[in-house]
Amino acid sequence: MTESEKESRSVAHAVAPSNFIRNMIAEDLAADKHGGRVHTRFPPEPNGYLHIGHAKSICLNFSVAAENKGHCNLRFDDTNPAKESQEYVDAIKDNIKWLGFEWHGEVRYSSGYFEYLYRFAVQLIENGLAYVDSLSPDEAREYRGTLTEPGKNSPDRGRSIEDNLELFERMRAGEFEDASYSLRARIDMAAPNINMRDPVLYRIRHIAHHQTGDQWCIYPTYDYTHCISDAIENITHSLCTLEFEDHRPLYDWILNNLDIASLREVSDLGKQDVKYVLPQQTEFAKLKLNYTIMGKRNLKEMVDTGVVTGWDDPRMPTLAGMRRRGFTPASIRNFCESVGVSRSESIVDMSMLEHAIREDLDRNAPRAMCVLKPLKVSLENLDEGHREILSLQNHPKNELMGRRDVPFTRDIYIDRADFEEEPPAGFKRLVAGGEVRLRGSYVIKCMDVVKDANGEITELKCSVDKDTLGKKPEGRKVKGVIHWVSASEGIPISIRLYDRLFNVENPESKDIEDYRDCLNPNSLIEVTGSIVEPSVLNESASPNFQFEREGYFCIDHKDSTENDPIFNRTITLRDSWSA
Repeated sequence: MTESEKESRSVAHAVAPSNFIRNMIAEDLAADKHGGRVHTRFPPEPNGYLHIGHAKSICLNFSVAAENKGHCNLRFDDTNPAKESQEYVDAIKDNIKWLGFEWHGEVRYSSGYFEYLYRFAVQLIENGLAYVDSLSPDEAREYRGTLTEPGKNSPDRGRSIEDNLELFERMRAGEFEDASYSLRARIDMAAPNINMRDPVLYRIRHIAHHQTGDQWCIYPTYDYTHCISDAIENITHSLCTLEFEDHRPLYDWILNNLDIASLREVSDLGKQDVKYVLPQQTEFAKLKLNYTIMGKRNLKEMVDTGVVTGWDDPRMPTLAGMRRRGFTPASIRNFCESVGVSRSESIVDMSMLEHAIREDLDRNAPRAMCVLKPLKVSLENLDEGHREILSLQNHPKNELMGRRDVPFTRDIYIDRADFEEEPPAGFKRLVAGGEVRLRGSYVIKCMDVVKDANGEITELKCSVDKDTLGKKPEGRKVKGVIHWVSASEGIPISIRLYDRLFNVENPESKDIEDYRDCLNPNSLIEVTGSIVEPSVLNESASPNFQFEREGYFCIDHKDSTENDPIFNRTITLRDSWSA
């Protein structure tokens, strides 16, 4: 972690605003509810890559633990091997580390508790609180009822405890086909909360698991697994997003109907003389961002159908994509802190995220010069082999970032947009017969314009005023300053100009039949033949740069080659989407 990132992180923690979760934790500590402990967890399902919405939860769970000298676990709630993979596990761990957080102890997996989960299910059966059901998934949905009509009991609800225990054991032994039986909690089929209508606890699935292999052919459901895993890990505050609010009664029902002594026995605290209190689930509003799709199903579909090039496509809202595009950990942490934590659902404007990265890069990214669309300029009053080294400051507001050597030669490139033969009103760059200053260098004057047979400008013949390095020319005022690169020592690169992937605020709106109709056709513009100053590709170079007057960029380490460096535009210098 760089010094600037450490500073940014410490500042964010120092001024962390109060919210209802921080207040709740403070009250619990004052009441000694958990023996003075704060223990949170971040529990992703490894069925996709983390996105910016997950970043809010990561920052919240890790930060409130750190603020209170507590712990935060990383636990994979890996209960559905059909949609999970080791690739997702590895990517999630990598991105949490990249954000700057460290989890407590070893990485944990709910699959590591499968034996305990099975024993607790047996306990529920023995207490008459769970039964083996033979209804098919379609029949179970029919029996479940609706939001306005109660469900009806399964014909198997009255099965004896002995028969349930035998069938559940045979389910584990692999004697039955998928979906032929399930284990359900016996609660209330007329409950107003549909999640309490005898929910499924176990399903038969003859499929290998990325952690346990072929050891199991029955898998616990997320709702059953999550709360028990929290209890085993001695979690004090189980922080979830609002869609889990209706699941909280089931969370509490499962834990309160298990033997507390047996839960404590297998917990991390074990027989230690430490207060053991069941974890408390608290919900907060998830992060929603406009001009973005956040649903994992749609994100995966975009990857699978080639709408994007992968989970780490720089246009994706995934942390892997944002990282590849040049977003910094500090900018994402600061953005999440600025969004805040509440129970009110709202959609955050994309400009807030873009402001966070602009602010961070403006402060920390060194400057460099890159000509996106080169136009050759020959400085006719310099010798053919002329070469001098100019010293330019890396950051106009921070001398501590040092200086760099920039070669200045007889032939240079400027951007085509910086020259006009017939300039519009207010044009303050180079014109035929006019003068302009080269950034950190001399004032030049355009003497002649060279064109090809088609009338296209191919070269500018200019002269340089050698008495203008670091000072104003005498007797005249030069208004414009443009960037440039040595023609002989500049390095050819490719540029990818990234922008928002969608051109409507809510591409997941119910009014939109197909989100693909809302794709921004200019979300990626590829530019070849650009030229950058050589300092950018030094081994010690910064990962992020402001290419002067163009935007913030970073090198694409995935697709770049030695002969074709590729730079991704992280963000423009100014918001081009504002009204």
